[in-house]
Amino acid sequence: MDFSLTQDQRMMQESLGRTLAEASSLGRVRKFAGDLTDRGDDIWKALADFGLAGMVIPEAFGGLGLTLLDAALASEALGAAVAPAPFLGTVLASLALLRGGSPEQQAQWLAKMASGDVVAVAVISEQIAGARDDAGVVAVGGKLNGKALFVPGGMAAGLLIVADTADRLHLVQGETAGLTRTFMPGLDETRRLTELTFVDVVAEPLGAGPQLLTALRDAGWILIAADSLGASQAMLDRAVAYAKERRQFDRVIGSFQAVKHMCAEMAAELEPCRSLIWYAAYAFDAAPAEASLMAAHAKALTSEVGRFIARTSTEVHGGMGITDLLGLHFWFKRLGLNRQLLGGPERVREIAAKLQGLAA
Repeated sequence: MDFSLTQDQRMMQESLGRTLAEASSLGRVRKFAGDLTDRGDDIWKALADFGLAGMVIPEAFGGLGLTLLDAALASEALGAAVAPAPFLGTVLASLALLRGGSPEQQAQWLAKMASGDVVAVAVISEQIAGARDDAGVVAVGGKLNGKALFVPGGMAAGLLIVADTADRLHLVQGETAGLTRTFMPGLDETRRLTELTFVDVVAEPLGAGPQLLTALRDAGWILIAADSLGASQAMLDRAVAYAKERRQFDRVIGSFQAVKHMCAEMAAELEPCRSLIWYAAYAFDAAPAEASLMAAHAKALTSEVGRFIARTSTEVHGGMGITDLLGLHFWFKRLGLNRQLLGGPERVREIAAKLQGLAA
């Protein structure tokens, strides 16, 4: 039995890497980070033309009809390029419509999402990571009231999939009256966070109940873990490259045993994350009974490993590691946000313990 990626999957990831190198270069990322009015529309258009916007959307709606494993491989490439793209929200919203949307809702939105014409987000943080500052959205009589925090890509979203306090999901159009968006300053400059306020906002219900929210949680954990994997690998690769060229005492620093050990330890810590994420993504579609636990393990482990690699890679670079010229801080901060998105490792492990009957 072959447990490796297929040739098509490897070719897709390599081709996506080349597209990102052109559309989302470090210079373009730096420009995006320095201008709050820059929505990165050119980057998202290039990625939508590649097919990313419709990756899990069936071909009948103009998508590629691929699996979550394929989406995870794409997310890994996006993390490696620190690309400012609303990929996470688009995939989660696509899954929500595919699993819980009516035929009319699917016909209205999926083709627009697959083409990249509509940016979608999933507003589910409070129900998964825990509510903060009295946040939470209440649904009564087909209308939503409350607020949701830490929504990536919320400023530009034309479609929102919103979880209420009863774990039900609702579809909200971006221009609906009563919806207010406020920019939330955050650690990661490549993905902007939004606070959404709902005042009698008209919403359409999505079916499937709490089971659908659980599926979105699992998919979100896997995609975030894959993004962290890509960012971690990029930081490791840069540390190794720097150690091979930086000279001290007439020797490259990579020849020093201490630096060798730092790079080797980063590689050893990161490699198990790769297979765990691949299996979690595979289980989401092929082994649903295992999906939640595998997704939790992938998110929690990669969050911890990502923090270790972010710190250690910066240390290998020495003083250069904290300069804007090098740009290492973009990956450092992306890993920091990924650690907390949809729950930090402590929260995720608590959920994993409950799934196994180890905690009440």
